[in-house]
Amino acid sequence: MSESLDLAAFPTDFTWGTATSAYQIEGAATEDGRAPSIWDTFSHTPGKVAGDDHGDVACDHYHRWPEDIALMKRMGTDAYRMSIAWPRVMPTGAGPVNAAGLDFYDRLVDALLDAGITPNITLYHWDLPQALQDRGGWTVRDTAEHLADYASVVAARLGDRVTRWATLNEPLCSAWIGHLEGRMAPGLTDLTAAVRASYHLLLAHGLATRAVRGAVPGARVGLVTNHSPVEAASTRPEDIAAATRMDGHTNRWWLDPVYGRGFPADMRELYGVDLPERAGDLDTIAAPLDWHGLNYYFPATVADDPEGPVPYAREVRLPGVPRTGMDWQMDAGGLEALLLRLTDDYGVRELYVTENGSAFPDTVSPDGSVHDPDRARYLEQHVNACARAVRKRVPLAGYYAWSLLDNFEWAYGYDKRFGLVHVDYATQARTVKTSGLRYAEIIRAHRESHA
Repeated sequence: MSESLDLAAFPTDFTWGTATSAYQIEGAATEDGRAPSIWDTFSHTPGKVAGDDHGDVACDHYHRWPEDIALMKRMGTDAYRMSIAWPRVMPTGAGPVNAAGLDFYDRLVDALLDAGITPNITLYHWDLPQALQDRGGWTVRDTAEHLADYASVVAARLGDRVTRWATLNEPLCSAWIGHLEGRMAPGLTDLTAAVRASYHLLLAHGLATRAVRGAVPGARVGLVTNHSPVEAASTRPEDIAAATRMDGHTNRWWLDPVYGRGFPADMRELYGVDLPERAGDLDTIAAPLDWHGLNYYFPATVADDPEGPVPYAREVRLPGVPRTGMDWQMDAGGLEALLLRLTDDYGVRELYVTENGSAFPDTVSPDGSVHDPDRARYLEQHVNACARAVRKRVPLAGYYAWSLLDNFEWAYGYDKRFGLVHVDYATQARTVKTSGLRYAEIIRAHRESHA
């Protein structure tokens, strides 16, 4: 049964969109001058990705983008959050620009606008050119400066039609999961490398913000971060301290410097790694944002784990709490809490939910339809969480469902499906799922409520 939705809470001009990323959907990994990224290298390393899957073909969006835009239009979305593949535009990460790569995004932007869909571009969604990784990747300052150069090139080409830009997607994942936990590219397990990568990613954000604004007068530039509200598993002082550490690791480390507070002193002490600071860096990192994008999937309930890795906190599974196919705890209230925190604690003046979605096993019915009631229910619950936040005067301007398509889900390969649209990877056939149809109903109902 569908949940009753408070769509009247949303303003008339509220944005309804879907989101994807380049490596997860494009394919065409060696076509038209594209060079390898760290995810090409990582996914082609045996044992790193479930099923030894990779993104060589993925959803073949590079060739099938007209069909994918038609799907967006069918659902009634008015915006599309997409990323640019750095190694498609600048194959070596620095230096010569690949004209064919830029031409692809030029055509894509024009087609989106022709369909009445506003492109929201993310410049970096984890696909660092392998050539830059070979020179130190995010552990060295040069990479931050190269991102700014690349941002200038892309903004200069597309900025006459694109006004909304995100510098980075989820720098937490790039730094912590890619350099500390080793479960994502480049696959390192080195605390010093991870902390330095975190610093240079945020510096890159600040430098790219300046670069985009220099190339596109009037550009609206933001940052997309992922967060979880953190609670202690008990009232034990040790667990409460663990929750504070996890909050620092997951939330404050990424938000405090961006909003002018510098890197949290307690976390600097915990990590014990000297930051590669130079005069003026903190001001660069704290460049004022036009908007902030929040990616939310799950909350965290943690207990003290002194023998575990930094931040010495482990997740505790709560009995009776539903979980997604990713084994992530489901709690729409966590989204509301984070939206309130960003508004009240950090003073964010324009917010978007830039990713929110769920993976569940899908079954294709004999008639070819895909019924996914769990995903549709998740969508409804989280849209209502957004509505509650808006009622509490959170300046939420839009919601982007993750994801438009089933796709290459990083280290999980093709096993986990987040799409509102089912993709048969053998044939590349697309089928709008029940959740995609429900999203279309939500969008239509919102517009009718303001007609």
